[in-house]
Amino acid sequence: MASMNVHHLELYYYVAKHGGIMPAVRNIPYGIQQPAVSSQMAQLEEFVGATLFQRRPFELTEKGEKLFQFIQPFFSNLDKVTDELQGGQARHIRVGASTIILREHLPELFQAVKKKFPRLKMSLREGYPAQLEELLLEDEIDLAVTVLESKPAAGIHSLALLELPLVLLVGKASEIKSAEELWRRDKIDETLICLPQSEAICRHFQRKLGELGVDWFPGIEASSSDLIEAYVSAGLGIGMSPAVPGKPLPSNVKALPLNGFARVVIGALWHGRKTPLIELFLAEGQKRAKRFV
Repeated sequence: MASMNVHHLELYYYVAKHGGIMPAVRNIPYGIQQPAVSSQMAQLEEFVGATLFQRRPFELTEKGEKLFQFIQPFFSNLDKVTDELQGGQARHIRVGASTIILREHLPELFQAVKKKFPRLKMSLREGYPAQLEELLLEDEIDLAVTVLESKPAAGIHSLALLELPLVLLVGKASEIKSAEELWRRDKIDETLICLPQSEAICRHFQRKLGELGVDWFPGIEASSSDLIEAYVSAGLGIGMSPAVPGKPLPSNVKALPLNGFARVVIGALWHGRKTPLIELFLAEGQKRAKRFV
Protein backbone atom coordinates (compact mmCIF):
# COMPACT_ATOMS: atom_id res chain seq x y z
CA MET A 1 0.00 0.00 0.00
CA ALA A 2 1.36 3.42 -0.99
CA SER A 3 2.18 5.88 1.79
CA MET A 4 2.11 9.66 1.89
CA ASN A 5 5.03 11.47 0.32
CA VAL A 6 6.91 13.05 3.26
CA HIS A 7 8.16 15.92 1.08
CA HIS A 8 4.55 16.73 0.16
CA LEU A 9 3.70 16.82 3.85
CA GLU A 10 6.63 19.16 4.54
CA LEU A 11 5.46 21.56 1.83
CA TYR A 12 1.90 21.35 3.13
CA TYR A 13 3.17 22.26 6.61
CA TYR A 14 4.61 25.52 5.24
CA VAL A 15 1.50 26.26 3.19
CA ALA A 16 -0.81 25.75 6.18
CA LYS A 17 1.46 27.58 8.61
CA HIS A 18 1.99 30.67 6.45
CA GLY A 19 -1.47 30.91 4.93
CA GLY A 20 -1.01 30.13 1.26
CA ILE A 21 1.33 28.85 -1.42
CA MET A 22 3.15 32.13 -2.16
CA PRO A 23 3.78 32.93 1.55
CA ALA A 24 5.05 29.35 1.91
CA VAL A 25 7.49 29.79 -1.00
CA ARG A 26 8.94 32.88 0.72
CA ASN A 27 9.49 30.95 3.97
CA ILE A 28 10.62 27.49 2.85
CA PRO A 29 14.33 27.34 3.80
CA TYR A 30 15.44 26.09 0.37
CA GLY A 31 14.77 27.14 -3.18
CA ILE A 32 11.48 25.99 -4.69
CA GLN A 33 9.16 27.79 -7.08
CA GLN A 34 5.42 28.40 -6.76
CA PRO A 35 4.40 26.09 -9.67
CA ALA A 36 6.26 23.16 -8.08
CA VAL A 37 4.55 23.70 -4.70
CA SER A 38 1.12 24.04 -6.37
CA SER A 39 1.69 20.83 -8.32
CA GLN A 40 2.77 18.87 -5.26
CA MET A 41 -0.16 20.16 -3.20
CA ALA A 42 -2.48 18.92 -5.94
CA GLN A 43 -0.77 15.51 -5.79
CA LEU A 44 -1.17 15.41 -2.01
CA GLU A 45 -4.89 16.23 -2.25
CA GLU A 46 -5.32 13.58 -4.94
CA PHE A 47 -3.60 11.03 -2.71
CA VAL A 48 -5.77 11.76 0.35
CA GLY A 49 -8.88 12.17 -1.79
CA ALA A 50 -9.90 15.48 -0.23
CA THR A 51 -9.44 19.23 -0.60
CA LEU A 52 -7.09 20.40 2.16
CA PHE A 53 -7.46 24.16 1.75
CA GLN A 54 -9.39 26.80 -0.14
CA ARG A 55 -7.15 28.91 -2.33
CA ARG A 56 -8.90 32.32 -2.42
CA PRO A 57 -9.28 33.41 0.27
CA PHE A 58 -6.96 30.92 1.92
CA GLU A 59 -8.58 28.72 4.55
CA LEU A 60 -7.92 25.18 5.72
CA THR A 61 -10.77 22.74 5.29
CA GLU A 62 -11.80 20.53 8.19
CA LYS A 63 -9.67 17.68 6.85
CA GLY A 64 -6.83 20.08 6.07
CA GLU A 65 -6.85 21.33 9.65
CA LYS A 66 -6.83 17.76 10.95
CA LEU A 67 -3.78 16.90 8.83
CA PHE A 68 -1.96 20.10 9.85
CA GLN A 69 -2.53 19.43 13.56
CA PHE A 70 -1.08 15.94 13.06
CA ILE A 71 2.13 16.98 11.23
CA GLN A 72 2.73 20.35 12.91
CA PRO A 73 4.48 19.05 16.08
CA PHE A 74 6.92 17.02 13.99
CA PHE A 75 7.97 19.68 11.47
CA SER A 76 7.98 22.57 13.95
CA ASN A 77 10.43 20.70 16.22
CA LEU A 78 12.85 19.50 13.55
CA ASP A 79 15.30 22.36 14.10
CA LYS A 80 15.27 21.79 17.86
CA VAL A 81 15.96 18.07 17.47
CA THR A 82 18.73 18.82 14.96
CA ASP A 83 20.37 21.18 17.44
CA GLU A 84 20.24 18.52 20.15
CA LEU A 85 21.71 15.87 17.85
CA GLN A 86 24.52 18.28 16.98
CA GLY A 87 25.31 18.83 20.64
CA GLY A 88 23.40 22.09 20.84
CA GLN A 89 25.48 23.69 18.10
CA ALA A 90 22.99 24.95 15.53
CA ARG A 91 24.19 25.07 11.92
CA HIS A 92 21.39 27.19 10.50
CA ILE A 93 20.41 30.74 11.41
CA ARG A 94 17.66 32.96 10.01
CA VAL A 95 18.59 36.64 9.98
CA GLY A 96 16.38 39.60 9.20
CA ALA A 97 17.55 43.13 8.43
CA SER A 98 16.94 46.11 6.21
CA THR A 99 18.29 46.04 2.65
CA ILE A 100 21.03 48.53 3.55
CA ILE A 101 22.27 46.53 6.54
CA LEU A 102 22.11 43.24 4.62
CA ARG A 103 24.21 44.73 1.84
CA GLU A 104 26.69 46.94 3.67
CA HIS A 105 27.24 45.51 7.14
CA LEU A 106 26.39 41.81 7.33
CA PRO A 107 28.58 40.12 4.67
CA GLU A 108 31.77 40.66 6.70
CA LEU A 109 29.99 39.56 9.87
CA PHE A 110 28.83 36.36 8.17
CA GLN A 111 32.37 35.62 7.02
CA ALA A 112 33.67 35.94 10.59
CA VAL A 113 31.01 33.58 11.94
CA LYS A 114 31.58 31.02 9.17
CA LYS A 115 35.21 30.70 10.21
CA LYS A 116 33.96 29.08 13.42
CA PHE A 117 30.94 27.36 11.84
CA PRO A 118 32.22 26.30 8.39
CA ARG A 119 29.01 24.43 7.53
CA LEU A 120 26.79 27.31 8.57
CA LYS A 121 23.62 27.86 6.55
CA MET A 122 21.83 31.21 6.60
CA SER A 123 18.40 32.38 5.54
CA LEU A 124 18.08 36.13 4.98
CA ARG A 125 14.90 38.19 5.17
CA GLU A 126 14.43 41.88 4.43
CA GLY A 127 12.13 43.99 6.57
CA TYR A 128 11.49 47.17 8.51
CA PRO A 129 11.93 47.23 12.33
CA ALA A 130 8.24 46.54 13.09
CA GLN A 131 8.13 43.71 10.54
CA LEU A 132 11.28 42.16 11.96
CA GLU A 133 9.87 42.17 15.49
CA GLU A 134 6.77 40.41 14.19
CA LEU A 135 8.91 37.83 12.41
CA LEU A 136 10.81 37.18 15.65
CA LEU A 137 7.59 36.71 17.62
CA GLU A 138 6.25 34.34 14.96
CA ASP A 139 9.54 32.37 15.05
CA GLU A 140 10.19 33.13 11.37
CA ILE A 141 13.69 34.48 12.07
CA ASP A 142 16.22 33.93 14.87
CA LEU A 143 17.99 37.30 14.84
CA ALA A 144 17.28 40.78 13.54
CA VAL A 145 19.86 43.49 12.91
CA THR A 146 18.13 46.81 12.53
CA VAL A 147 17.77 50.40 13.65
CA LEU A 148 16.45 50.39 17.22
CA GLU A 149 13.60 52.89 17.19
CA SER A 150 11.77 52.16 20.44
CA LYS A 151 11.51 49.64 23.24
CA PRO A 152 10.95 46.21 21.68
CA ALA A 153 7.85 44.12 22.26
CA ALA A 154 7.56 41.93 25.35
CA GLY A 155 9.77 38.85 25.11
CA ILE A 156 12.17 40.38 22.61
CA HIS A 157 15.69 41.17 23.81
CA SER A 158 17.89 43.87 22.31
CA LEU A 159 21.57 44.77 22.22
CA ALA A 160 22.78 48.12 20.88
CA LEU A 161 25.82 47.64 18.66
CA LEU A 162 26.57 51.03 17.15
CA GLU A 163 25.47 54.67 17.38
CA LEU A 164 26.00 56.79 14.29
CA PRO A 165 25.46 60.56 13.95
CA LEU A 166 23.62 61.91 10.92
CA VAL A 167 25.37 64.40 8.66
CA LEU A 168 24.70 66.39 5.52
CA LEU A 169 27.10 65.85 2.65
CA VAL A 170 27.86 68.82 0.40
CA GLY A 171 30.48 69.64 -2.18
CA LYS A 172 33.61 71.26 -0.75
CA ALA A 173 33.09 74.17 -3.11
CA SER A 174 29.59 74.80 -1.72
CA GLU A 175 28.98 78.08 0.07
CA ILE A 176 26.84 76.27 2.64
CA LYS A 177 28.77 76.21 5.92
CA SER A 178 26.19 74.63 8.24
CA ALA A 179 22.88 72.80 8.21
CA GLU A 180 21.33 75.66 10.18
CA GLU A 181 21.77 77.91 7.12
CA LEU A 182 19.36 75.67 5.25
CA TRP A 183 16.79 75.59 8.07
CA ARG A 184 16.60 79.41 8.02
CA ARG A 185 15.56 79.49 4.38
CA ASP A 186 11.95 79.85 3.25
CA LYS A 187 12.56 77.09 0.72
CA ILE A 188 15.44 74.68 0.15
CA ASP A 189 16.07 74.43 -3.58
CA GLU A 190 18.90 71.89 -3.48
CA THR A 191 17.95 68.28 -4.20
CA LEU A 192 17.96 66.03 -1.15
CA ILE A 193 19.76 62.73 -1.76
CA CYS A 194 19.15 60.00 0.80
CA LEU A 195 18.28 56.37 1.41
CA PRO A 196 14.75 55.19 0.51
CA GLN A 197 12.05 56.78 2.68
CA SER A 198 11.13 53.33 4.01
CA GLU A 199 14.47 53.21 5.86
CA ALA A 200 14.28 54.16 9.55
CA ILE A 201 17.21 56.55 9.13
CA CYS A 202 15.12 58.68 6.77
CA ARG A 203 12.13 58.60 9.10
CA HIS A 204 14.37 59.89 11.93
CA PHE A 205 15.57 62.71 9.69
CA GLN A 206 12.13 63.72 8.44
CA ARG A 207 10.66 63.59 11.94
CA LYS A 208 13.23 66.10 13.18
CA LEU A 209 12.73 68.33 10.13
CA GLY A 210 9.04 68.39 10.99
CA GLU A 211 9.85 69.55 14.52
CA LEU A 212 11.96 72.34 13.00
CA GLY A 213 9.14 73.33 10.66
CA VAL A 214 11.26 72.51 7.60
CA ASP A 215 9.86 70.93 4.43
CA TRP A 216 12.57 69.13 2.47
CA PHE A 217 11.80 65.83 0.86
CA PRO A 218 13.97 63.40 -1.14
CA GLY A 219 14.59 64.19 -4.77
CA ILE A 220 16.92 61.23 -5.27
CA GLU A 221 16.68 57.95 -3.35
CA ALA A 222 19.90 55.94 -3.36
CA SER A 223 20.23 52.32 -2.27
CA SER A 224 23.46 52.79 -0.28
CA SER A 225 25.53 55.43 1.50
CA ASP A 226 28.26 54.97 -1.13
CA LEU A 227 25.81 55.98 -3.86
CA ILE A 228 24.75 59.03 -1.85
CA GLU A 229 28.40 60.10 -1.64
CA ALA A 230 28.90 59.48 -5.38
CA TYR A 231 25.86 61.57 -6.34
CA VAL A 232 26.93 64.44 -4.05
CA SER A 233 30.43 64.22 -5.52
CA ALA A 234 28.88 64.55 -9.01
CA GLY A 235 27.13 67.76 -7.95
CA LEU A 236 23.58 66.39 -8.05
CA GLY A 237 22.47 67.66 -4.64
CA ILE A 238 22.96 67.47 -0.88
CA GLY A 239 23.18 64.08 0.78
CA MET A 240 21.91 62.90 4.16
CA SER A 241 23.66 59.88 5.59
CA PRO A 242 24.92 58.33 8.82
CA ALA A 243 28.58 59.16 9.41
CA VAL A 244 30.76 56.08 9.78
CA PRO A 245 33.92 56.92 11.78
CA GLY A 246 37.10 56.25 9.87
CA LYS A 247 35.37 55.98 6.50
CA PRO A 248 36.86 58.58 4.11
CA LEU A 249 34.61 60.76 1.96
CA PRO A 250 35.29 61.57 -1.70
CA SER A 251 37.94 64.27 -1.98
CA ASN A 252 35.45 66.92 -3.14
CA VAL A 253 32.79 66.20 -0.45
CA LYS A 254 32.56 67.50 3.11
CA ALA A 255 30.25 66.59 6.00
CA LEU A 256 28.17 69.09 7.96
CA PRO A 257 27.02 67.96 11.42
CA LEU A 258 23.29 67.77 12.06
CA ASN A 259 23.18 69.33 15.52
CA GLY A 260 20.17 68.34 17.60
CA PHE A 261 19.37 65.29 15.46
CA ALA A 262 19.28 62.00 17.38
CA ARG A 263 21.97 59.46 16.64
CA VAL A 264 20.90 56.35 14.80
CA VAL A 265 21.24 53.24 16.97
CA ILE A 266 21.87 49.97 15.14
CA GLY A 267 21.36 46.88 17.21
CA ALA A 268 20.36 43.22 17.35
CA LEU A 269 17.03 41.72 18.42
CA TRP A 270 16.23 38.14 19.37
CA HIS A 271 13.36 36.29 21.01
CA GLY A 272 13.74 33.88 23.88
CA ARG A 273 17.01 32.27 24.88
CA LYS A 274 20.28 32.97 23.15
CA THR A 275 21.65 29.96 21.31
CA PRO A 276 25.44 29.55 21.00
CA LEU A 277 25.15 30.66 17.36
CA ILE A 278 23.24 33.84 18.27
CA GLU A 279 25.80 34.58 21.00
CA LEU A 280 28.57 34.25 18.42
CA PHE A 281 26.80 36.62 16.02
CA LEU A 282 26.37 39.16 18.82
CA ALA A 283 30.01 38.88 19.87
CA GLU A 284 31.23 39.34 16.28
CA GLY A 285 28.80 42.23 15.83
CA GLN A 286 30.18 43.99 18.90
CA LYS A 287 33.74 43.36 17.71
CA ARG A 288 32.93 44.89 14.30
CA ALA A 289 31.16 47.86 15.90
CA LYS A 290 34.20 48.69 18.07
CA ARG A 291 36.22 49.33 14.93
CA PHE A 292 33.92 52.25 14.11
CA VAL A 293 34.12 53.93 17.52
